[in-house]
Amino acid sequence: MCGIVGVISSSPVNQLIYDSLLLLQHRGQDASGIVTQKDRKFFMHKAKGMVKDVFRTRNMRGLPGNSGIGQVRYPTAGNADSEEEAQPFYVNAPFGIVMAHNGNLTNAHALRQELFSTDHRHTNTESDSEVLVNIIAHELEKNTRGIPLTVDNVFDAVAGVHARLKGSYAVISLIAGHGLLAFRDPYGIRPLCIGRAADGSVMLASESVALEGTGFQLERDVAPGEAVFVALDGTLHTRQCAPSSQLYPCVFEFVYLARPDSVLDSISVYQARLALGEGLAKRLISKVPPNEIDVVIPIPESSRPSAMQLAQLIGKPYREGFVKNRYVGRTFIMPGQQVRKKSVRQKLNAVASEFKGRNVLLVDDSIVRGTTSREIVQMAREAGAKKVYLASAAPPVRYPNVYGIDMPTAEELVAHDRTVEEIQAIIGCDALIYQDVDAMKKVLRELNPKLSGFDASCFDGIYVTGDVNAADIARINDNRVQVSLDDEASIDAKA
Repeated sequence: MCGIVGVISSSPVNQLIYDSLLLLQHRGQDASGIVTQKDRKFFMHKAKGMVKDVFRTRNMRGLPGNSGIGQVRYPTAGNADSEEEAQPFYVNAPFGIVMAHNGNLTNAHALRQELFSTDHRHTNTESDSEVLVNIIAHELEKNTRGIPLTVDNVFDAVAGVHARLKGSYAVISLIAGHGLLAFRDPYGIRPLCIGRAADGSVMLASESVALEGTGFQLERDVAPGEAVFVALDGTLHTRQCAPSSQLYPCVFEFVYLARPDSVLDSISVYQARLALGEGLAKRLISKVPPNEIDVVIPIPESSRPSAMQLAQLIGKPYREGFVKNRYVGRTFIMPGQQVRKKSVRQKLNAVASEFKGRNVLLVDDSIVRGTTSREIVQMAREAGAKKVYLASAAPPVRYPNVYGIDMPTAEELVAHDRTVEEIQAIIGCDALIYQDVDAMKKVLRELNPKLSGFDASCFDGIYVTGDVNAADIARINDNRVQVSLDDEASIDAKA
């Protein structure tokens, strides 16, 4: 997953893009980049690292201009250690294009071959985003062929891009001397929204929190398959560029990825997590009678709304039993589990008084590998809990994700080919309660009945683009990023 932003304004945008990327930092901590435009010239700075570390005063001074784009990256394919794969990407012809991308192309391998053999374009990295910017460039070139660029040319080029790409993509690009182009895949898997400020400035971003936190008013989400072109004077043009489109946003955005104060596809993420808590409460009652639970404790941080709602519905106290250290450094992954165990305990600490002598219900947003869940259950027992129950606001994660979330291979997923009872034994809890897949979709869709559905492929194995088979998953897994560092926390990475 990544966070992307683009701005057209009548005043300098470097600080505005920087502030927006800070608000989207949760979507990627591996690399950060900003490109601005002044007098048809691009100015770029990008590097590995968090926004606050990548951009210093001297870098910001080197980013003049009233239009620009930015990205924070969490790598899911390619080489995480390569500075070259930090975004935005740039191509100099036609016109000069810079681009930031959130998502994952499932046919990147075939497209890379087409670029070389048919389009006669060169890619220099393993990133599917570099493939994408070259596809955009080729389609723009094909639709202009030496004539001045028009808005119709831009939208015809996007239609050509849709015809070639498979997978998930939310894209923001800047065409030198012309304006800002943004579009979303025909299923709307990855989020993208648009807003306007009081002075007429236009911003597009992955989440509404980036707009609202910088003084912009959210206007709407970019529709699946839609393209938005914002001229340098702020004039906005839109067109549906896909022959057919349906809205199937990634359900994991609502479960875990997005900030709770964002609104995605007209659904409040916070309200979505409350709704998941309601559904989880119904599942819990059928397995563990509430009178056997003394206290409900969330596993920080995105499970809090679900845990609060569940506690209220079953009439049990909600308590903060774990304190998270926000400032711990990254932990190098070493052979064996002792380092991972140490990492979890550095990042979470139990408040013993909330556990001692109690039957505790722990609530997490999801369980992926299960190693962190097992460690946290053990921490609860060591803090004095009599019984430890574990509830997941999401269903069992049984299948890999191919649309831009760094979800492990099937063999790494604790729920793959296992029953709930087998998972419970591995984690070591006294009872394990999962959300139901269909119930999850139902309660979330009630928040926006206009949705066609959700991409819930990591839960149900149904890939909404309809083009993913076992060979594709194997190839995508082969190209998965092999990171040398643990994520911001194994808690956050759902290890």
